[in-house]
Amino acid sequence: MKLCVFDFDSTLMDGETIDFFAQELGIGERVSAITERAMAGELDFFESLQERVGLLKGLKYSKVEEISHSLPYMNGAKDTIEALKKKGMKVVCFSGGFRTATSYAKDKLGFDADFSNVLHVRQDGTLSGLVGGDMMFNYSKGDMLIRIQNLLGISEAETMVVGDGANDLSMFAHAKTRVAFCAKDVLKKEATIVVQNRDLREILTRIA
Repeated sequence: MKLCVFDFDSTLMDGETIDFFAQELGIGERVSAITERAMAGELDFFESLQERVGLLKGLKYSKVEEISHSLPYMNGAKDTIEALKKKGMKVVCFSGGFRTATSYAKDKLGFDADFSNVLHVRQDGTLSGLVGGDMMFNYSKGDMLIRIQNLLGISEAETMVVGDGANDLSMFAHAKTRVAFCAKDVLKKEATIVVQNRDLREILTRIA
């Protein structure tokens, strides 16, 4: 294999970034409930993302950065990425979450590139409740994967993807090796490898 694409929230990172933001505003349970339904495929991803980010309106961007830079990474994340890169693979992160978290994690965990969304910040340094970016829709990850495969000249047979939720389905459609990591049932059904243990290093033993 030449390319591995990881989801970020609940895959490379142990939790959901937006839920950590919401906890700061005291609305953690409310946002988490929407996230859970979206990841299970019960809600449209774009609509659920807009709704959840809207609830973050007024949160200080300095706090967003502070939280983004202190997220708990999944067991074995750095080791697994290092091992895949030693095999000569490009390792990329696609996230329906936010660049404040994924770009910081890129330097910490060592993956090659990140594609995610951007929270809009007002001049007063608070979130406006609006969001834009690369990963806004149910189909976004699949769309970006095809573009990267075409750019690098990498086939579906040479591609591995790792995720946990319904918005990972679109990238599963364009990879031969599909890892459902502690995933929702909707994703497990489309996987070639199912990992239930919360340690990414198990993937290495399954693809060796």
